[in-house]
Amino acid sequence: MTSTAPLGLQGAYLLGERTSHDQLRGRLLEVAATLLTTEGADGLSMRRIATEAGCSTTVIYTMFGSREGLAEALYLEGFERFRRFLEGVPARKDPFEYLTALGPAYREACMAEPGFYTLMFEKAIPGFEPSERARTLARAALNILDRVISDCISAGYLVPTQPRKIADALWAAAQGAISLERAGHLRDGRTYEAVTTATICGYLAPKS
Repeated sequence: MTSTAPLGLQGAYLLGERTSHDQLRGRLLEVAATLLTTEGADGLSMRRIATEAGCSTTVIYTMFGSREGLAEALYLEGFERFRRFLEGVPARKDPFEYLTALGPAYREACMAEPGFYTLMFEKAIPGFEPSERARTLARAALNILDRVISDCISAGYLVPTQPRKIADALWAAAQGAISLERAGHLRDGRTYEAVTTATICGYLAPKS
């Protein structure tokens, strides 16, 4: 009878190797995002990241291929963090209550990740343009808005239309207020709340 122990040991080794790889990758992205926040694009050199993370530049090039590849990985990681943040909002039985709960959570996610935010929305790295694939994946990170808005339409709260149309309008309103707040033109989140609420109200279904 053939023993399955070697396969089990190999599986454990591969799992450990993958975990170590993922941890290092996460560490490198965290270091890069911090440098982007504190020093701007000029501080985002492979050598500097390697020094801060305690690894070689070869490791970074192996993982990301190039500085452009690192920038795209940062871009996608930022949206993935936003997705996890929004998915962490407890669901409500009432879809409209759920939608209104997602609004403050989105602002909180933006404020909590300044390094990623600057790359995602403020072109923090001159010349970097995410690929079409990256843009598609980035928008998919906000699909929770589409789903909850779709539920609100089905429940009669919002006018029948494409959920993404409402989601994109809400996203645009939110980003405008957040950008002004980050630039120091707004002192707090009250304008954010006002413009996102107004956007949602613009799509409310008329009462019968």
